[in-house]
Amino acid sequence: MENYVNLQVNEGIGTIEFFTKQSNSLPGATLKELAETITKAGEDDSIKVIILKSGGDRAFCAGASFDELLAIEDKDTGKEFFLGFARVINAMRKAPKFIIGRVQGKAVGGGIGVASATDYCFATKFASIKLSELAVGIGPFVVSPAIERKMGVAATSQMAINATEFHDAQWAADKGLYQQIFDDAAAMDEAVNALAQKLVKSNPESMAMMKKVFWRGTEDWDKLLDERAQISGELVTSDYTKNFITEFKKKLG
Repeated sequence: MENYVNLQVNEGIGTIEFFTKQSNSLPGATLKELAETITKAGEDDSIKVIILKSGGDRAFCAGASFDELLAIEDKDTGKEFFLGFARVINAMRKAPKFIIGRVQGKAVGGGIGVASATDYCFATKFASIKLSELAVGIGPFVVSPAIERKMGVAATSQMAINATEFHDAQWAADKGLYQQIFDDAAAMDEAVNALAQKLVKSNPESMAMMKKVFWRGTEDWDKLLDERAQISGELVTSDYTKNFITEFKKKLG
């Protein structure tokens, strides 16, 4: 199956689904398409609420594409790649509609950033999380503002420093990332759809104003995340990062 980003609209619910073959890790082209699709859904008056999900049943999102990270040879290219995550987060922040997250499996690195930028997030018990950037030689500079906003500085720094440890879904829920956890995807989907149906019947103007209030204090994120992408773009060209990714890919066979 090829990589894709799809938007389906049904009775006021806009469902955005992304998929890539490498555990839903995100290359630059997919990040660009995802940001554009979120913006499009936010501007579509026929859509009252957005559901964000990924394809497959194992991983929600494995973060940045290692193949693309390995191919980066200069700081400007590195910055542009990490701006892809910045644009997705900012598109979610600016969309004047609530975004419901559906996390069916593990979220790593940038995947946690995407989940954190949703307004209400459901997950299964298999949705453990790991903020792995430091282990790769970079750091969660672009996604950490979204994660800190949702989970707090203490939880974010705990994950960022202990970059090789997975935290289970219940821990993530206790820290505020997930609002509800389910035993399986079927039960989660029932809850996702139930909430979406309720929101479709709510006042769009009220929801848009509520979203602005909830995201108050993030008005500088266009500039902030650009600066953070610059930092990551410089670090990704280091020998440490190149060597780590090369060795990791060898282990995968």
